Amino acid sequence: MTSLPVIVGFGGYNAAGRSSFHHGYRRLIIDSLDVQTRQQTLANLAVLMGLVSVTQSAQNTYEDLQGNELTLEALDAQYGDTILDSTLVRRIESSYFDVDASRWQQSVIIESSEASPIEFELPKKQLPSVIPDNWHVEELDARKVKVQLRQAVEVKLDSVRDFVVKGAGQFPTGFEPSEKYASRFHPRSLQMAILGASDAINSTGIPWQTIADSVQPDEIAVYSSNIMGQLDEAGLGGMLQSRLQGKRITSKQCPLGHNSMTADFINAYVLGSVGGTASITGACASFLYNLKAGIDDIQSGRRKVVLVGNSETPITPEIMDGYASMGALATAEGISKLDEDKELDLRRSSRPFSTNCGFTIAESSQYTLLMDDQLAVELGAKIYGAVTDVFVNADGLKKSISTTGAGNMITMAKAVSSAVALLGKEAVQKHSFIQAHGSSTPLNRVTESQIYHQVAQTFGIEQWPVAAIKSYLGHSLATASGDQLVVSLGVFEHGVLPKISGIDHIAQDVLDEHLDLPMEHIQRAPEEWKVAFLNSKGFGGNNASAVVLSPFVVKDMLKKRYGADTMEQYESRVGFTQEVAQAYDLAASNGELNVIYRYGEAAIDESKVEITEQAVSLPGYAQAVALPQTHTYADLLVAATKE
Repeated sequence: MTSLPVIVGFGGYNAAGRSSFHHGYRRLIIDSLDVQTRQQTLANLAVLMGLVSVTQSAQNTYEDLQGNELTLEALDAQYGDTILDSTLVRRIESSYFDVDASRWQQSVIIESSEASPIEFELPKKQLPSVIPDNWHVEELDARKVKVQLRQAVEVKLDSVRDFVVKGAGQFPTGFEPSEKYASRFHPRSLQMAILGASDAINSTGIPWQTIADSVQPDEIAVYSSNIMGQLDEAGLGGMLQSRLQGKRITSKQCPLGHNSMTADFINAYVLGSVGGTASITGACASFLYNLKAGIDDIQSGRRKVVLVGNSETPITPEIMDGYASMGALATAEGISKLDEDKELDLRRSSRPFSTNCGFTIAESSQYTLLMDDQLAVELGAKIYGAVTDVFVNADGLKKSISTTGAGNMITMAKAVSSAVALLGKEAVQKHSFIQAHGSSTPLNRVTESQIYHQVAQTFGIEQWPVAAIKSYLGHSLATASGDQLVVSLGVFEHGVLPKISGIDHIAQDVLDEHLDLPMEHIQRAPEEWKVAFLNSKGFGGNNASAVVLSPFVVKDMLKKRYGADTMEQYESRVGFTQEVAQAYDLAASNGELNVIYRYGEAAIDESKVEITEQAVSLPGYAQAVALPQTHTYADLLVAATKE
C-alpha cells in the first residue's frame, strides 16, 4: 500500500510569532478568541519579544522590565496594544534600516582645472596602489604627500535618501534570533533555519534520536531552501559590498551565502543526518516544490521521515530596491493614492483582491515534519493532517517572464480533481477552502480570481472560501506557502478561517461570482473543514498547488487501514508524546526555545565505518544503510540475454 505522508510536527517564526501549537495562527484571529486564549496568546508574544519574563512564583505570572509582577489580565492591559502594534505587517523598524534616511552613495562631479586644481594631503600609506592619471602627487615629507587634481573628478559621498517602500512583515519587535543560540556570525536566514527546524522537531514530543533510531539513516531527508540566498552582511550581501566599501571579504560570507545552506545547516547542526538532502527553488512556490519532493519520497517508500521548509529574510535595502525597481512592491506613495492621501496606514499595505498597488515583502522561517503513516502510528506521533498531492506546472510560452500563463490553471484543476477523486464532490464543494497566493498586486487579483472562478464553476462549487494571509504576514517569498500551511493546520484545529485583513471592498475587476472573499472571519466547527488547497504563483512561471487533508479525514483513513484496535493503541501512545510536546510548548512560551544546535559534537569517525556487500554501518547510528540488492532494470538485461 502507498504510504500516506502525514504531518507530525511543524514550527517556525514569522510576523505573527512562533508557529508551533498554533500560536502564530491565533495572532491572526485574536479578535475572535475568548478572553483567556487571547491573553495567553499575548503573553506568549510578550515573552518572545522580551517585554516580560515568567516569574518563578507561578506559571501564569509575569515580570515586566521594571520588576513588577503581572497577571495575564494586567499584562494584557499594559502591553496588549503594544504587542498588537509590534507584530504582523507594519512600518519597517530602525533595527533593519531607516526608511526615512536609507544610506546610499551619491555621485558628485567636482570641477577642477590647471588654473584652479583641487588639493588635499594624504598619508603615503593611503595612496592607491595605482595612481590615477589625473593625480599629480608631490612629496611633502617622509610620511605625507600632497595631491592635485587638475581635471573634473567624480566622487562618491555618503548620503541618505527617503526609501520609497516603508512597510514589511517583520518578526515581532524585540525578537532577536542571534541571541537564541551561539550563532557565530551566521546570516539571518541561517539563524532562522536553525530556530524554525528546532521548533518543528520539538513540537512532535518525540526525541529526535528516537525517530532517527526507528529508521535507516538514509530513510530521512531534508528539503530546504530560499530564493534570495543569504544577502545580508554576513552572507553574499557583505561579500559583494566588500570591495566597494574597502573591506576584506571574510572566509564565511561566500560559503554561507549559498541558498542550499539552510538544508546543509539543518543536516549538520540540527539532525546530524546522512540521509537525502536538496534545496529546490521555484521562486515564490519554493516551499511547495520542497514539499512535493518530501511527499514523493514517502509515497515511493524511499524515505520514512522528511523535514521540509524554507527560511527567507529579505528585509534589506538592496533586495527591496530590486523588487521596487520592478514596480512589484507597495510604495508609500502608492498606498497614499489608494487612500486618497489620508494618513499613511502601513498596517494595510498588503490588500489581496482589493484595490492595491503591490506586494509587501516579509521574513519567515517555516518547517514541517512529514512521516510515513505506519511509522507515525508506531511512534504515537500526533497527526495534524496529511499532504496527498502537490502539482507543479510551468506557464508555457509567455510575452515576458513576469506575465502569467496557464500553469496555475492546470495545478489548481489537478488539485481539486484529485481531492474529488479521493473525498467525493460534496467534501470539496462544502468543506474545503483555498489558501490563495494573494500577493496584493493588481495583476494577481485578476488572474488568480479568474482561475478560482473557472475551477469552481467546473466542479460545481458555489461559494468557495478563500483565505489570503499575506494581508497579515506579507509575502515571505520562498516561505510563503509554509505560512499558508501552518495557518491551514490552525484552521483544522480551531475552525476559524481568517478574514482578508485590511480591506473594505473587493476590487471591481476581481471575478468572485463563485468565491467567498471574506472580510469577516468564517467560523465553523473544526471537523467541518476537510481539505485545504494551498496555491502559489511564482515569478517566471513557477506554479504549484497542494492538497492538504484535515486530521479528522486522516484518522478515518487510518482506521480503515489499521483497524480500530490498532488506532486505540495509537491514541494511548499519542497521549504520552503530547505530554512531552506540551512541556516543550510551556517552556518555549516561558522563553526557553530549546534551540537544537549541535556544533562541536563529535563527527562520524570514518575509520569505524563498516561496509559489506549488504550494508554500510555507521558509528552512532542504530541501523545500517542497506545497499541495493536488486535493480529496477535487471529484467531488461535478462530478457536481452534470452533473446
